[in-house]
Amino acid sequence: MGDIPQQLVNGLTNGSLYALIAVGYTVVYGIVQLINFAHGEVFMIGAFGALSTYFLLFRGTTALWVLPVMLLGAIAASVLTAVVMERVAYRPLRGAPRLAPLITAIGISIFLQEFVRLFYGTIPGFPNARAKIPFPPIEHVTGAAISLGPVQVQRPALFTMGALLVCAIFLYWFINKTKQGRAMQAVSQDPDTARLMGINVDKVIVIAFAVGAALAGIAGIAYGLQNNNIDFRMGFMAGLKAFTAAVLGGIGNVQGAVVGGLVLGVAEALASGIPFIGSTWKDVFAFSLLILVLFFRPQGLLGARVVDRA
Repeated sequence: MGDIPQQLVNGLTNGSLYALIAVGYTVVYGIVQLINFAHGEVFMIGAFGALSTYFLLFRGTTALWVLPVMLLGAIAASVLTAVVMERVAYRPLRGAPRLAPLITAIGISIFLQEFVRLFYGTIPGFPNARAKIPFPPIEHVTGAAISLGPVQVQRPALFTMGALLVCAIFLYWFINKTKQGRAMQAVSQDPDTARLMGINVDKVIVIAFAVGAALAGIAGIAYGLQNNNIDFRMGFMAGLKAFTAAVLGGIGNVQGAVVGGLVLGVAEALASGIPFIGSTWKDVFAFSLLILVLFFRPQGLLGARVVDRA
């Protein structure tokens, strides 16, 4: 099995990344019952938004104070993309059969990939997006690993896990303690009754898309810092893994998305240490785990929160 403590640390790092993206799936699904398969591309655009901010304002600088501005750039790019996506593509299909927005989401996913590939290939001085683009290092966030006894913790892993913790606490507070969060809960339960009670349902749905996109943007920076590069295809597999994490934890359950992401990351890491599985088969193992959970516990580990609106 190899070094299990090290594998656990690596698994928690990847699991934290999956969980950040999965929460975005969950927030949107809980409000409009939509599986937004373009969410992985929102995560990708967040990474490119951060990189664009760096190239425009801070090229050559690696100081720690650059990171908050890059975070703002990532969140702005992701939120803008998600809000436009909701307004242009999903809102007109809100009363349509569920297959229509699902197919639309796949189309948007392909469109966003190709848009980024072509757009960033035409900007003078910017690396060509057809290949992997190096992501800038940040002082104290990247660099030499930290030794904790026999375990080596990569510095970007601390950022990823810390971001998940902060975002999970913020989301809990936002949903349970704020007026907009309570409105989101009301719309999730019964949008027609919520509208009769004076809640602006369209506004609440836009906020849900924006919150999920903001978390995806933060995850995009975390991915770039962990892997030292980004590319226009990065959202596809990460989005599938995040969707898997959301289903594992219980679709529509925010806490379940966090738990599902961590469980998936740790399971992948432990499976990579098994000789007959190895790292090349970890994706097969991850999706096999999803099939098993759906077979024995289809509501997910913590239970799905799905409202029957028929």
